[in-house]
Amino acid sequence: MLQVCHSERSEESRSRSSAETLRSAQGDTREILIELPSMDFDVTSNSPDETIELGRKLGSQLKGSEVVAVCGQLGSGKTHLIKGIAAGAGAKDAKHVNSPTFVIVNEYTGRLDIYHIDAYRLDSVSEFEMLGFDDFCYPQSVVLIEWADKVESVLQTMDYIRIELEHAGETKRAIHVKNTPQYIHYSN
Repeated sequence: MLQVCHSERSEESRSRSSAETLRSAQGDTREILIELPSMDFDVTSNSPDETIELGRKLGSQLKGSEVVAVCGQLGSGKTHLIKGIAAGAGAKDAKHVNSPTFVIVNEYTGRLDIYHIDAYRLDSVSEFEMLGFDDFCYPQSVVLIEWADKVESVLQTMDYIRIELEHAGETKRAIHVKNTPQYIHYSN
């Protein structure tokens, strides 16, 4: 069974922004920026199936425009988690989600357009940028980046969800999810 520990980020931590349009009594409109606190949580997964299920729960709540940076050592479950996220986000053939190690980018269609980037074989941040990363980021898309720690400096200018997986046993994984938008909730 997955075990979860939630924590709300402090005011000093990064917050997600949301633009809202206000209409005055005179009919004028103006846009205001609202800061929304993000959430962090830790999960213990006892098996690959539980890791996939965590991904499915997260993916089912994605709305589009999210970038998810997935980090962890070799064999820590990054691809299992991404398989679940893609399934939850509506990938039509989630059984065939695999790590695009040699092709670098896989695209899956469904409720959202899903781009799965594997940064493992990239030698530089500029190679990542040349993939057309900016073109993958639009309101109906989700970008999942495996081995994101290799290109994380590019992501620092945007709000992204960061997921770190760590070995905690033969099949057990400690999963740390950071900067999760308020509309994503996780419970057992």
